[in-house]
Amino acid sequence: MGAQDPEQIDGLAWVRERGLGALADRMGIEFTEFSARRAVGRMPVEGNTQPVGLLHGGAYVVLGESLGSMAANLHAGPGRLAVGVDINATHTASARTGFVEGVCTAIHLGRSITVHEIVVSDESGRRCSTVRITNMIKELP
Repeated sequence: MGAQDPEQIDGLAWVRERGLGALADRMGIEFTEFSARRAVGRMPVEGNTQPVGLLHGGAYVVLGESLGSMAANLHAGPGRLAVGVDINATHTASARTGFVEGVCTAIHLGRSITVHEIVVSDESGRRCSTVRITNMIKELP
């Protein structure tokens, strides 16, 4: 896994240094807790809606992928890169206002594959979407 154990790294400092990327920034995503095993982030509904005022289904997926891919990259360690190879989402409710929060939990942290589940809930705690992402870890050239 590289020179430093990912469990010993200050995850939020690592994220601040690396950045979340232009799309996550544009959507207003921010992380509030971060490690390879568990990551938590939030995103505003406003600005990320469908024409009918519901949070866009793709926005749930962007939040989930941001959390899961970043957690996989922390797990990968220096000199390695995690890239998404599969993502799926099941939407069970719709947020209209406020923020949604994603809680990302590692299901599998292997040497070459990671799997994370992200539960996205509205401000009342109602589950709106469940996202699962699989990342492949590879050596940087």
